Amino acid sequence: MNQPTPTTLSMPPAQVPADAKHPQHTPAGLVGDTPVLWIGALFTAAGRGFWAKLEGHNPGGIKDRTALHMVRAARDSGRLVAGARIVESTSGTLGLGLALAGATYGHAVTVVTDPGMEPLMTGLLTAYGARVDLVTTPHPEGGWQKARRQRVETLLAADPDAWCPDQYNNPDNVAAYAPLARELVAQLGPIDTLVVSVGTGGHSAGIGSVLRGHFPHLRIVGVDTTGSTIFGQPAAARLMRGLGSSIYPGNVAYGLFDEVHWVAAPEAVWAARNLARNHYATGGWSAGAVALVARWLARTLPPENRIATVFPDGPQRYVGTVFDDTYCRRQNLLGHLPADDPDEISDSRERTVTRWTRCTHVVDPLARPERHALTGATR
Repeated sequence: MNQPTPTTLSMPPAQVPADAKHPQHTPAGLVGDTPVLWIGALFTAAGRGFWAKLEGHNPGGIKDRTALHMVRAARDSGRLVAGARIVESTSGTLGLGLALAGATYGHAVTVVTDPGMEPLMTGLLTAYGARVDLVTTPHPEGGWQKARRQRVETLLAADPDAWCPDQYNNPDNVAAYAPLARELVAQLGPIDTLVVSVGTGGHSAGIGSVLRGHFPHLRIVGVDTTGSTIFGQPAAARLMRGLGSSIYPGNVAYGLFDEVHWVAAPEAVWAARNLARNHYATGGWSAGAVALVARWLARTLPPENRIATVFPDGPQRYVGTVFDDTYCRRQNLLGHLPADDPDEISDSRERTVTRWTRCTHVVDPLARPERHALTGATR
């Protein structure tokens, strides 16, 4: 009779790495504790650089954090009843997070999107069990974003038990990012400058407010896209996904920002591709835009200034856009080397910007003082 061979460790127990990640029973346990990577030369000037929080190491990206938190909070409060459907508008990454939350807590998920969503994302969402509902006509004033939100309202009216997270205005979207901020503090210690993309306003407000509590003199730099209305520019057609908006999200904490930069699509593509070549760590539109701004700050701020950025996801969903030569040529995105420095405006409503531009006078374009008060950012 054969005796089982005992399993032995290849090293004494005392030498087993203490920081190895623990086995998980659910995919939700894989979210968080993402790595931070130094981004320096050749992407930046010699001797300069910044730190990037790689949220692409979550199963679906940064919005896994907020999807799980919003769903858990809604269940705890009774707003989301057991087994009810979750319905939300998204350009992609939140959809993956909601599919993860749906699998974790037992909810069907409907993702309302538009033709701009990459085929890869549609395929992934379907594979993860989400229903993809495609709007086919943009709203004449609010564009695709408003058309999607109107479709969500129609679906909710047809299903009284269904629940919408409303990522644009849900304070749980902001609260979800406190753990990410605490991870940054544990990983980096003191941080002088935070560079974050702005879309729904969730992760910029959630991370920025917690870090400002730790480091009162922290400089927070928001990164938007040209054509976005968030910081007072007129609405225009937007190619980039994941940052920017054609509405005014309630979660944007305007009082937190010391400055805002708008980045155009060709500039973000250049940065994302350059990162991929030189650091094997990159992402899509948001990561490219954020990296371009952080690269400039690393060159122009004192060398001891510690800069942290957040890359919301990895490059996988962008293989047919940002990293596809045919797509980029069709959209005239290649061959546009960004300027060494951003253009400057003194007020966001001074003129319409079409290239990388910076403004150090940040205001709420709808002038709602109570939204400034919520940030507690009086310095």
